[in-house]
Amino acid sequence: MDTEHAITAFAALAQPTRLEVFRLLVAREPTGMPAGEIARRLSVPHNTMSTHLAILARAGLVEAHRQSRSIIYRARLDVVQKLIAYLVNDCCGGRPEVCRPLVAALAPCCPAEEPGRRELAHE
Repeated sequence: MDTEHAITAFAALAQPTRLEVFRLLVAREPTGMPAGEIARRLSVPHNTMSTHLAILARAGLVEAHRQSRSIIYRARLDVVQKLIAYLVNDCCGGRPEVCRPLVAALAPCCPAEEPGRRELAHE
C-alpha cells in the first residue's frame, strides 16, 4: 500500500458515520449486509448512506455486489490488513518485543483454531 492510498482510506474513515458503517460491515463478515439494512440499523437516510458507502468503496474499504434486488456491501479485510501493515511496517526497528503488545491486542478478535476443530465443523 502506498501513502496516497493509506491517506484516502484514513480520510474515508475519519467521519463518524462511515467509521460506524465500516465497523458494522467488519462485524458482518463474510456475509455482508444490504445497503438498506445498514441505513436502517444506523438511522441514516438512504441517500446519505449511499454517499457514505460510495466514499468507502472509492477508498477500497468496501465492495458491493448485487443480490436479487439488493446491493450487498462487505468490508475488504484484505485492504484492512494492508492498511495495518502500512502503519506498522517499520515497527520495532528489529526488536519484536516492542511490537508484541500490538500483536497481542489484535489476537482476541481471531483466536487460534484448535487442532481438529475445522474437521469437526465440516462433519
